[in-house]
Amino acid sequence: MSIPKLKALVCALAISATGWAQAADPITIKFSHVVADSTPKGQGAIMFKKLVEERLPGKVKVDVYPNSSLFGDGKEMEALLLGDVQIIAPSLAKFEQYTKKVQLFDLPFLFNDIDAVNRFQLSPDGQALLKSMEDKNITGLAYWHNGMKQLSANKPLRVPADARGLKFRVQASAVLEEQFKAVRANPRKMSFAEVYQGLQTGVVNGAENPYSNIYSQKMHEVQKYITESNHGVLDYMLITNTKFWNGLPADVKPELEKIITEVTQHVNQEAEALNQGDKERILAAKTTEIITLTPEEREQWRTAMKPVWKKFEGDIGPDLIKAAEAANQAQ
Repeated sequence: MSIPKLKALVCALAISATGWAQAADPITIKFSHVVADSTPKGQGAIMFKKLVEERLPGKVKVDVYPNSSLFGDGKEMEALLLGDVQIIAPSLAKFEQYTKKVQLFDLPFLFNDIDAVNRFQLSPDGQALLKSMEDKNITGLAYWHNGMKQLSANKPLRVPADARGLKFRVQASAVLEEQFKAVRANPRKMSFAEVYQGLQTGVVNGAENPYSNIYSQKMHEVQKYITESNHGVLDYMLITNTKFWNGLPADVKPELEKIITEVTQHVNQEAEALNQGDKERILAAKTTEIITLTPEEREQWRTAMKPVWKKFEGDIGPDLIKAAEAANQAQ
C-alpha cells in the first residue's frame, strides 16, 4: 500500500474511532432547581437521577443542582432555552410570558384542595397545557405537586383587613400581584433564594408558601404567624427544551418518559405527607403560631380575592376556568 493511501486509511480509522467514542459518551441531563433536597421537588429530582442511572446505565447521566446552586429562579428558564440545562421544574407562576393560560393555577381560591388540583391536571384540559408552549421550545413533561399555599407574616392574619399595608413577597406573576392588591397589601417581586433574608431584614413582611418551603428555608424562624389559608396552589411543571427532547435516541426517550411517569406519581403521593410533616416540625419549633381560620373568615378572604378571576378571564379563557372549578367536584 502506498504511503498516501496508508495515511488516508489511518485518518479514516481515527475519525471513525472518534465517532464511536462520542457515541459511547452518555447523554448528560442537568436538572436545576431552586429548593432544598428535602422538599417534594428536591426528592423528585433525586429519584429521577437514581432511576435514570439504574435503567439507562452508560446511556444517560443526570446531574442535579438544588437550592439555586446552578441557576436561580430568575435565570433557569433562559438557561433551559439556551441548552445550558435540560430539565427544570419551575413554579406554575413562571410561565405567563410563554402562555397566559397557565396563569389559571395562580387564581386565588380556585381549587378547594390538592385533590381537585390533581383531577384538573390529569384532565384533557390540564394535559393540553403541558404542550401549549412547544412553539416556544418548551415541552411540559408532568406536573409535580408542592402543595397548597399558606400565608405567613409577623402579625396575625385572620381577615383580609389584617393584610392591609403589609409587603408580601411574590413570584414574578401578574395574578399574584393582583391577589395581594385585592386585600390592599403591597406585593414585592423577589427571587426564592432571597426570601429568608428579605423576611429577616423587613424588606418584606410576609409571604405565601406551602409548609415544606416554609420549613426547608427556615422562614418559620423569621415569621411569627402562619395562617392556614390554603388559598392557592404552588405546583411545578417539569419541563425540557423541546429540541433536546425530540432529538433523544429512540432507545432512550421512551424509557425517560416511563421514569417521569413513575417519579411523578411518587412525588404527588408524597407531597401532602411532606407538607404535613413539616407543619408538625414548625409547631414543634415553637417559633411560629399557626392560625386556623373559621369557615366564615376563610370566606371573607375568598370574597376579597375572587375579583382577580375576572381580571384575567380574558387571557386564561372562561371555559378553562370553568373546567378547573368543576374539578372541585369529585367524580
